[in-house]
This record gives sequence, C-alpha cells and structure tokens, in this order.
Amino acid sequence: MRICKLQCLDENDSHENTFCGIVQMLWVWGSILLAWKGCLMKLSVCAVAVRCLSSCCIVLTVGLVTSHSPTANEGNASCHLFILSGQSNMAGMRPEDSFIPDIEKVFGKEHVLVVKDAHGGQPIRRWYREWEAADGSRPDSTGDLYQLLMDKVQAAIIGKEIQTVTFVWMQGERDAAEKCGEIYTASLEGLLQQLSNDLKRDDINVVIGRLSDFDMKNAKYPHWTLIREQQAAFFQNGPRRSLVNTDDLNDGENRRGKKIKDDLHYSASGYVELGKRFAQEAIQLIEASDGVGGGR
Repeated sequence: MRICKLQCLDENDSHENTFCGIVQMLWVWGSILLAWKGCLMKLSVCAVAVRCLSSCCIVLTVGLVTSHSPTANEGNASCHLFILSGQSNMAGMRPEDSFIPDIEKVFGKEHVLVVKDAHGGQPIRRWYREWEAADGSRPDSTGDLYQLLMDKVQAAIIGKEIQTVTFVWMQGERDAAEKCGEIYTASLEGLLQQLSNDLKRDDINVVIGRLSDFDMKNAKYPHWTLIREQQAAFFQNGPRRSLVNTDDLNDGENRRGKKIKDDLHYSASGYVELGKRFAQEAIQLIEASDGVGGGR
C-alpha cells in the first residue's frame, strides 16, 4: 500500500541527512498508525534515487505489509453443540455418514461441534441420576453413562462459545423389555432437566428417535408400544422438541448383508437415513429459534 511519495530537487546536495530524517519521521508515523489499528504489521521502506540532468530526484515509497492476526471472536467462533446419546440404534448411527455432513452444510464446519456417546442394551436410569421405579424404589447406581457422556462434552467445549445446544436421543428398547414404560416420560423430563442444569441452559433443543414398529404386539418387549406413547407424550409436553419416525428404517439389508424385516436394529441404509432425519429436525429447531440460544 503506497502512503506517500516525496520529491526533493537539489543539484548540489545528496540530502542524505534530509533523507534519513524523512525515513525516521515516516517510521514514527507508521508505528503510531499500526498501534492505533491494533494489527501486526511490518514496515518496508524502499528508496529509489534517480539523477536527472540538472537535479537529483528522490522517490520514497513506504509500504505496509500486514500479517492477519485473528481477533478473539474469529479464533473462537461460536458453535452449535450437538449431543448424541442412547443405546444400540444410536450406537449404530454413524454421524459422519449423514448427520454431520448435513449439519455442516447449513451451519459451516467451523460452527459445528458433535459429541456422541452411546451404549447398547442400557436403560435410561444409567443416564438419569434421579431415576426411580414406579413403586418408588431406586437402584444402587444411576447416571454412570451420563457422566461418561458429560466428560466428553465438557472436554469438547473448553474454550468454545456455544450458541445453541441440541440433544439427540435414541433409546427405550431396554426400558420396554424391563416394563418401565409407565415412568419413561418422567424419566426423559428429568434427564432433560439434569442436562439443562449441568450446562446452565434453559433453551436446549431435543430430538427424540421414537421406537420402531419392531414389536407392536408387545410379545418380546412388554412395554414396547407404551414406550412409543411415552416418547410421543414427551414430544408434546414442551417446546423445542421433535419426534423422529423410525418405522421404515428396520427393513432391507443390514451391515452384515443379512435381509431384515421389522428388525430390532436398522438396515445399513436405515442408519444413514436416521442420521439425515436427526439432522433435519435439529436444523429446523435451531432455525425456528433464529439460531440464537442463551444460558441462564
């Protein structure tokens, strides 16, 4: 960037002192300018002397070469946090196959933070610390898997500005098998409140994957349809919630190449579609709130 051009005409004097004085003056001016701008810059000075027939023409060009230093906001861009958890069908969903690409397409890679921790065959009490059975009894241990999840979350968000939080939950099969359907909605509400308290936010988006049509007669899992109803009730009980249908994801061919029909687990393409549906619902919830969240 050219900031000045000076010409000094004198046929008898080389003007070395004048030249040095001008350079020093411009250096001071440049330093003041750089400090005012708050940037990291390098000052380069180039002098070209051209002698004419009856004069000495000195052309002085001062250039500023800047090296960009990210500001605090640029180096610490705000993120949309997605927390994925549940049991086997969440474990089988690979976020990198469809969920993450679809989310990043909308919000940009630098603004997306995904944390997943899922464990097959586990009941909700291993996430919800205050869980208790319908008769009021409580197990010796609860919430251990939630702690594993939150350890990952807390590590991932260090130094990050979190704009929104979306909790994606795919679970319920084990609770259906253990006949814990009656308290499932209350357990989900408690889990959400627990997460809200720990993250100090009251604006968490929730996407729930509803149990599929695997056991609609409750033959193998006595509370299968009851869990489905409880999941739907949770969806209807509050704002910022979405329910994802999975009834068509458990037909076709699984990842082992086996043909399946109304299976407990999903087909290879079903898991890809599950990720897409989770992403679509999450995006809609975030955009419905103008992509702005807030803590307490």
